[in-house]
Formats: sequence, C-alpha cells, structure tokens
Amino acid sequence: MRKEEILHIFPDFMRPVWEKTAQKAGRVQEIRLRVDRPVTILMDNEEWFLTKDGELSKEMLKALISSEKELEAVLEHVCHYSVYAFADEIRQGYITVPGGHRIGLCGQVIPENDGRIRNIKYIRYLNIRIAHEIKGVSDKLLPFLYKDGEILNTLIISPPGCGKTTMLRDLARNCSEGNIYGQGRNVAVVDERSEIAGSFLGIPQNDVGARTDVMDNCPKHEGMMMLIRSMAPSVIAVDELGSAKDVEAMQQAMQCGCRMLATIHGYSLEEVGGKEYMKNVLKEKLFGRYILLGKINNTCNVMGIYDNEGKLC
Repeated sequence: MRKEEILHIFPDFMRPVWEKTAQKAGRVQEIRLRVDRPVTILMDNEEWFLTKDGELSKEMLKALISSEKELEAVLEHVCHYSVYAFADEIRQGYITVPGGHRIGLCGQVIPENDGRIRNIKYIRYLNIRIAHEIKGVSDKLLPFLYKDGEILNTLIISPPGCGKTTMLRDLARNCSEGNIYGQGRNVAVVDERSEIAGSFLGIPQNDVGARTDVMDNCPKHEGMMMLIRSMAPSVIAVDELGSAKDVEAMQQAMQCGCRMLATIHGYSLEEVGGKEYMKNVLKEKLFGRYILLGKINNTCNVMGIYDNEGKLC
C-alpha cells in the first residue's frame, strides 16, 4: 500500500500533518475523526493519538482535536465536492474511496415514513478503515480445500478483526486465476459493503481475479440470485452470512451447482452451529470445509481446518 492513498483521503490543507502517518501506511488499520475529540489511529492493533505536529503519541492530552470544519472538508473532498451525488452511499453509512479504503459515517439519521433511512446529516464522526490486500494468504490452505480439481464449499469462521475478508478475497482470487489444484473458474462476488473487491465507481481496487464479476453495494440474498441469472458463475463469494435470507439464497445457489465461499462471525464451529439460521446448514453438511481464524499473540492465524463432520483435517 502506498502512502499517497492515505494522503489523498484528505484535502490539501490537511495533508502536512498526516505525512508521517502516511509513511507508516502498511501498518495503519483505522483513522478515527470525531468533532471536538482527539484524532485516534489504530496501528498494529494499538491505539495512538495524532499530535499537532504530525507525530504519534500514546498520550491523549497531546492529541490533535478534530474540528467540524475539518470533518466537513474531508467529506466534501472524498465526495469530489458533490456530496449529493454520493447520497446512496451515505445512506448506507459509508463511502469507498480509491484503494478500496472505506470511510464509515455517523451523524443524525433522517428516516422515511416507513422507517428506512433517507439520509444522514450533521456527519460528525468518520472512521477511515484502511484496506490491506495480502495476496497469497490463502495459498497454504488450497490443498485442503480442493477435491478432484474443484473447490469445496468453504465457510470461514472468525471473530472480528482476524482477517476473514482478507482470506475470502484471496480465495476468490485463487479460484478465479486457477492454481495447481484446479483450473480457473468464473467467480461472482456479492460485495454488500464494498469490502471484498473495494470497488470505486464499479472498478475493483483489490485483485479478486481475472475471471471475477462483482455485484457491489448489493444485499447478499438479492445479489446471489441476480448473479446466478445474469453471470452464470461457478463460484460465489459472500462476506458475513447474517440472516435466514442469506442462508436461503446460499442454498438456492448451491442447488444451481455453484460452489460457495463465505464467511461468518464466530469463535468456534460449535458457536456457529448454535445460530438458529445455521443449524440446518451444519446438519445437512452443506460446507465441505470450515476454516477457523483467531489470534495468537495479537497476530491473526488459521486455528484449524475442519471437514463437513467437524473433524480436524
């Protein structure tokens, strides 16, 4: 990742104070701006504070305080000074910028009469999540995930912050490009939150493979069915199964002959099996492999790979 990608998130007048942070771009995970609050930076899974001279400090009292003017300037800048043109993204609570980085937004919600969100105004909180693409992170798993030249239906189980989306992205790339265990296949990605491909104006900023099609900013259960009808994928990749609708659409995709790569929040196979909408999935052994991620000494690791009966491979 290049330092310019971080600097270009900010308007010109703010860039000097971010120069030293941008030089550490490969280690930065999040930048949080809150009106009248200290600027915080998550780097190497540790919280730091940005000082007025652009240094990083562990002392909150030395931190630079974000102003309303600065937050508005950042928002206008990433929206190319046409905030109204990004109304759909803002309504979803985030904006994706070049490089696949995502800016989460928080403020006062304007609801429709039916309860849906019409817009968000008075945006006073920004969470800049820095995307880190790690090619090859799934390479060592491939011998366990293929059988007779085909990828097995695979579910990645992970607590927050353990790299499930990074792993999913690289698996999609490997399936798309092909590898020594199987030839390249047409892959379809339903990128509901623009985190897998990190598309900007429809173009993936992350490498998801030469044979991959991306349905961006689309609910998973709708996107899976749309892609089956329109793009005839061999493999579908989705992030964060979270509802009965997601699982129902996934089952329909499998019945149509698609292989599935998916992720879900969880700390163990047993915990995932306890989710009401996942009970039949495990009972019917829809997934051939389960990958469990976790942390050891604050570092993300593969804790285990299990077969469809829950046995360690």
